[in-house]
Amino acid sequence: MKEKNDFYQVSLKIILKNKKNEVLLLGSLPTGSFAGYYDLPGGRIDTDEFTTPFSGVIKREVNEEIGNVKFTLNPKPVGVGRHLLPAAHSATGSEIHILYLFFEAKYLKGEIKISPEHTGFKWVDLSKEKLSKLFKSGTLEGMKMYFSSKIQN
Repeated sequence: MKEKNDFYQVSLKIILKNKKNEVLLLGSLPTGSFAGYYDLPGGRIDTDEFTTPFSGVIKREVNEEIGNVKFTLNPKPVGVGRHLLPAAHSATGSEIHILYLFFEAKYLKGEIKISPEHTGFKWVDLSKEKLSKLFKSGTLEGMKMYFSSKIQN
């Protein structure tokens, strides 16, 4: 018997690094699926963005989540992860499978203004941290992939 294909929503996340090589982490809401962990700037592609370049989607999401900051983006994905959004946290009332694509970006300037989607932010040198203490699910999977490729290069 042939298995059914799964359906995923796609979310584009950025690993935004400052001049000190620290990564911007966003505090997760205590009622969300990442409660107790951190998130990265970015989000899902809207239905009207099918032909929008990934860089355009990322720019929109970054503007919504952290304000009008300036950054340069590496257009090549640097990691992939999967996240199961439980039905209890979904606007549809059904669980949602999300595929994360991670991109590296360099922060240039601008004031970080957090949206209501997050509780705050901090810059962290991830080389000094245990990733599993900061991230979970697809974000952890993508960050591990990103850092493993950095070690090999």
